[in-house]
Amino acid sequence: MRTAPVLYALILAVTLTAGGGLAAGDAGQNPIFRTKAPFLQAEKNLTKAIRKNKMGLVSKASATHGAAAIGVKIKGNRVFGVYHPRFAVRMLKASIPAGIEAPLRIYLYENADGTATITYKKPSDVFRPYGSGDLDRMAAELDGILAKIVKDAVSAP
Repeated sequence: MRTAPVLYALILAVTLTAGGGLAAGDAGQNPIFRTKAPFLQAEKNLTKAIRKNKMGLVSKASATHGAAAIGVKIKGNRVFGVYHPRFAVRMLKASIPAGIEAPLRIYLYENADGTATITYKKPSDVFRPYGSGDLDRMAAELDGILAKIVKDAVSAP
């Protein structure tokens, strides 16, 4: 029996479906954008937008695939881990403990009508608790980059 992969898939599916690690109350502060594109097209558009804005797609987790591994069907659901070495170097120079925040996450989920919604935690909110001016400056740059990534993904056909 393949208990570990099934258990991992269940944990992943439950965690991502429950809000992708957002603390209660945080979701109202996160930028939220609804696409006109169907979920799978929105996923392609987001992947292209990440590349277009010179960021790396470091990871991609799928509660949909995790749930399917245990025989449960849920709507489209992906978490994209986005970062770039140029920011990793700056982040770690400013604060080693802040390394846990990389990669930054963009959350894509399917709506009832088949379109998708994209949301993310603003980097300025993610890095603010570390109390570093250098991190704050870097986060402000990343705020603009993530906003541009999402704008590009949402405006794509």
